[in-house]
Amino acid sequence: MFRKIKQFLDSVQFEMKKVSWPTWEELKGSTYVVLSLSLLIAVFLFVVDMVLTRILNILL
Repeated sequence: MFRKIKQFLDSVQFEMKKVSWPTWEELKGSTYVVLSLSLLIAVFLFVVDMVLTRILNILL
């Protein structure tokens, strides 16, 4: 069992060496994109929800 765990950890270490980590600037840029799009989608869903609520209130 310990041999399998060691083999797994060795495989993880080997694969982690292949990973291409982003630079700090790339990470900040990606973060801004994700936060901006999340805010945009939240506002869009809020507006759609308000419009549909008013339509349903008028119909009912």
